[in-house]
Formats: sequence, structure tokens, C-alpha cells
Amino acid sequence: MDTFEEYLRQGEPDKAERAEIWKTAIGLQQVDGLSTSVYLIETARQNIEGYISIGEVKQLIDNYYKQHPSSHEDNRTEEADKVSARITEILSEKTFNFSPAEYLAIHRRLFLGIYPHAGKIRDYNITKQEWVLNGETVLYGSAVSLKAALEYDFQQEKLFSYAGLSRQEIVEHIAHFISYLWQIHVFGEGNTRTTAIFLIKYLRKLGFREVNNKLFANHSWFFRNALVRANYEDLSAGIHKTDKYLIRFLLNLIHHENHLLKNRELHILYKVPEGDTVNNTDDTVNDTVKSAYNTVLGLIRQDNTITATEISDRLRISLSTAKRRLKELREKGIVKREGSDKTGSWKVIH
Repeated sequence: MDTFEEYLRQGEPDKAERAEIWKTAIGLQQVDGLSTSVYLIETARQNIEGYISIGEVKQLIDNYYKQHPSSHEDNRTEEADKVSARITEILSEKTFNFSPAEYLAIHRRLFLGIYPHAGKIRDYNITKQEWVLNGETVLYGSAVSLKAALEYDFQQEKLFSYAGLSRQEIVEHIAHFISYLWQIHVFGEGNTRTTAIFLIKYLRKLGFREVNNKLFANHSWFFRNALVRANYEDLSAGIHKTDKYLIRFLLNLIHHENHLLKNRELHILYKVPEGDTVNNTDDTVNDTVKSAYNTVLGLIRQDNTITATEISDRLRISLSTAKRRLKELREKGIVKREGSDKTGSWKVIH
């Protein structure tokens, strides 16, 4: 991976852009514990130099594995090589359509010929033992409702307005959306890589064109673990799901902030060593509860006549939870209600 750094330092825009995309594509293979071959690295270098097109890269990789059939142990290296080239192709394109069809199409393009279910919604239930959960699994979407859940998430995001939200609130909402999308786990395999590529393309659509994709090159495992922690809870053990790690990643990704990203801190049994200081990013990154209140506040800023029922529907939380969050915002003096519950409106105090 470090062999591409020279292109980033040289400052030639075209080469630097291609090198950054390649680093992202190769780094994302780490979410599934995969590594690319030396042949892929050298072929990528030819593309960065401008000697061959990405289409020629894909053809060379395909021919290479036809001439050098993978052993069972090397099958995943072939997957890493081919998927890296395909990610590079997708991220090099200036096209995007925010829709479930686009999400499925990305998976199909990445894994066609690699997985028999490429681009298809899974028809079986899954569990995955996670290191960060000490061997436990996130509860993923049920196979019988995946299509409906996927369409619902996209529809809710299309209806959402970012107008009036602060920079922090925007990042928090993106974290909510992408963690919900990932948790559905539409695909049997390749879910995180597909979600990451979709996220990068969506951020570009939202106007974040200077996304720091190096994070996916260097911290793709943190990204996946952050998604896991955003979707796992065990209240009997005092473990709550939290978006704070994903928000931390997104703040670095979108706004080029410099929050520490340490995988060990995501482990559910992690304890700060005696004498160590707590990660200072906790002062600037909200935990799940504070994030939820800010999201409610954002909805109020968008529509000061919004009701608790509408907040419940928009955030997919219970009505009692929506009312409790509204009550606490009022008690803290952040908002107040003017008029009746049915016909009145909200006023943001500060």
C-alpha cells in the first residue's frame, strides 16, 4: 500500500486521484480479512501511471487467474484482486442514483462471477460471530422482510431534509442511515464493502466531494466494527448500541478531523487502562443518547409543528421514547411548546 504514496506526494492530480482510489479499493478488502496479490499491485501501478485503462486492468486480472488457477487457499486472493479492480472502476465513475436498485447493482458489479448470489437479496437468515462482540452476533434483518426493509430505509432517507442541521447533526444522521442500511444486511457476503462504496458515492451526491477516502484504506476494519457496535445491545449486560464510533469515523471522513480510531476501544469488554486518559474525541463526538436528542431537535428545526407520533415514525422509535426525548428537551430548556399538543408548535430556545 505504501508504494502508492509517491503518487500522492508528487501532486500530479490525475495520478494522485487514481492512487487514492486504488488505496481505498485495496484497503476495503481488509473488512473481510483479505489481501491482494503482488500482481494486482503492479497492475494497479500501470493504471495509475496512465499506461493502461481500468478496463484493461480488469482484463489482465481475469486472464492472470485463467492462466494461474487459484488453489482453494488462494481463492480469496483472487476475490480481493478482482473486487479491488471493480471498486476502482466504480469509484472512478461520475455517476450515481440513490435507490435500492443502485445498491443492488453495486453488489452485482463487485461480485459477479465470485458469488452466485451477486446482486441478489439473500433468502436465508444469517448470524456472524464478531470479535468486537466477544463472539456474539448482531441481529440482522429477517430474510422474509429484506426487500421491504430496504425500500423503507431508502424512502425515509429521500424524505429527510438536511436543511437547518448543524455540521454535527448532518454527520449524525448519515451515521444513522448507513448503520440501518448495513444492519439489514441484504447480501449474504460482501455487505460491508458494498455499503462502503455506496456511502462514498452518496456522500459525493450530497456535495462532500473532498471525502478523505484514505480512511477506508487504513481503517476499514474500524469502519466495520463501528457498524457492528451501532447495531448491538445487550441490556442484561449493560451494553448499549452506540453510534459514537461511526460518527467519529465519519467526522474524519467528511470533515478531515483527526479523531483517534482504535479498534480495541470498540470491544464490548474494553476498559480504559488505569492511568490512561479517556479518548479526547468523547468530548466532541456524541454518544447514542445525545445523538438521538440532536436528531429530534433537527426534526423540530425542519418542522416546528411536528408531533411526537411523526417523530416516532421518522426515527423508527416507540411513541413513548419520542415523548420522553421531547420532555427532556423541554426540561433542559432547549425547546418549548407554544399552544396545545395538537395544534401548537415548537420553539427552539437555544
